Amino acid sequence: MNEYDSHKMADVLRACDGMVQTDKPEDADVILFNTCSIREKAEEKVFSDLGRVRTLKLLKPNLLIGVGGCVASQEGSAILKRAPYVDVVFGPQTLHRLPKLLQARRTSGLSQVDISFPEIEKFDQLTASVPHYAENSASISGAAYVSIMEGCSKYCTFCVVPYTRGEEVSRPFADVMREVGALMSQGVKEVTLLGQNVNAYRGMGDDGDTVDFAYLLKSIAALDGIERLRYTTSHPRDMSQRLIDLYATQPKLVSHLHLPVQSGSDRILAAMKRGHTVLEYKSIIRRIRTARPDICITSDFIVGFPGETEQDFEATMKLIDEVGFDNSFSYLYSPRPGTPAAELHDDTPQEIKVARLNRLQGCIEQLEARIAHSMLGTVQRALVEGVSKKNSNELAARTDNNRIVNFSGRPEMIGDFVAVKITEVVRHTLRGKLE
Repeated sequence: MNEYDSHKMADVLRACDGMVQTDKPEDADVILFNTCSIREKAEEKVFSDLGRVRTLKLLKPNLLIGVGGCVASQEGSAILKRAPYVDVVFGPQTLHRLPKLLQARRTSGLSQVDISFPEIEKFDQLTASVPHYAENSASISGAAYVSIMEGCSKYCTFCVVPYTRGEEVSRPFADVMREVGALMSQGVKEVTLLGQNVNAYRGMGDDGDTVDFAYLLKSIAALDGIERLRYTTSHPRDMSQRLIDLYATQPKLVSHLHLPVQSGSDRILAAMKRGHTVLEYKSIIRRIRTARPDICITSDFIVGFPGETEQDFEATMKLIDEVGFDNSFSYLYSPRPGTPAAELHDDTPQEIKVARLNRLQGCIEQLEARIAHSMLGTVQRALVEGVSKKNSNELAARTDNNRIVNFSGRPEMIGDFVAVKITEVVRHTLRGKLE
């Protein structure tokens, strides 16, 4: 979501002020920080990075510095007290107002703060565009993000998102379809639908009725120019049977699902206010695998949630073993200001939490490697996204199950689907050759 928002920030400045991006901070007229407050480490990095550009502000007084995203929404004008050289503070829902905020700062000489929640006004002001990280390529990457809803109404006790992005608000069905159509006309073949709880989508349909996420997916898949569909991030409580059934009937929907569980302990899940049990989560996975046997499942885990016992952690490890996750995002619990969990008693030593996290991540890496080796010798249909990060003489493509495969190919292949035979497993990536 932040990557999507960052591209949109560049779009609005390009459209309204004629600005172009630069890789050199010392050349910039505007420097923006798009922030995340999901963990304390990410939040503190913002102020560390702000400190680095303070020198540029002293050398170049007309330089404008802006802080956007969830830290901006959470801290508001408090950012100006900690970093008074910041000129503009704006939230995730007001990034479309950025040109006006910058102009107001220039004319008034006063720092501007706008962290309101104007619901879908943001989307009404943004145009569909292929991400500009592809603009220097011979072709576009062929893939694009489309944000279909904002916010979260689940209020998990550890999570700050409902307070920084607001409650769940879905874009109208016609607006989403219009943006996908515009991207398709620009050569996009793969779309990733975005939302804090993307499968909670409930948008107004053409006839005024509400349509669900499964209906939206089916409608986009019916477009001839769209060849592959992804979505992130989903919540177990919103994995409807209608959505699960699509995995059996809709081949454009990829064989990869990111479904955060956070813990394998019912006691911890209840304390997190996740709204589901371990058994219910496993039931969802079982039904999805019945519909799509080859699907790869990834997840999120929080280690060291307040009160987590050794027994609770072992329950998480048992779930990992039973499900066989392909990958995960796993972190030590980080208390976020204003969330209920921040007030919970926590007496587990840090070294125990770190040891648990290392063990969990080691187990996931073994599962990831096992699944990767099972792909050796197979031919995968992959979308070429650009030049390989590891070798500028190679291309990088993404498989249906969300693996990156590097191979020798021609630059004009970027943006197209190719058939690649998997020949080697490298740490977190694959190598292959064109068929």
